[in-house]
Amino acid sequence: MWDFSAYLGLFLAAFGAATLLPMQSEAVLVGLLLATEQPPALLLLVATTGNVLGSAANWLLGRYIEHLRHRRWFPVPEDKLQRARQVYHRYGRWSLLLSWVPIIGDPLTVIAGVLREPFWSFLLIVLVAKAGRYLVLATLTLGVMG
Repeated sequence: MWDFSAYLGLFLAAFGAATLLPMQSEAVLVGLLLATEQPPALLLLVATTGNVLGSAANWLLGRYIEHLRHRRWFPVPEDKLQRARQVYHRYGRWSLLLSWVPIIGDPLTVIAGVLREPFWSFLLIVLVAKAGRYLVLATLTLGVMG
């Protein structure tokens, strides 16, 4: 059965979880996988799409907010921004493979925007990372429960 609200909820949870908002999407995906009412491949596609688009929003935020960094209200102090730049430059774009990791993944996607990582390389690496994470989660969920 095709349930639009299930897919919309999963998409929104995945999108929000990829932004700087304190959200997570894994429980929503696992719940929908266990309900077995929707095809797993479609659930993975929806979750991955939402999560990648959330990361793209972070990239855009980083790309366009960086010019405001000298404002007094800017939320990230210059020393922390410089430290994040150094880490990103040390490990390069491949650090985006960790974009799925809680706590560090979302800021990495913002820093990629600040440092002008080309969007297409950003998108490809983040897609691999996010899809891989959801695929492992779905495999474990369906393998253990199935």
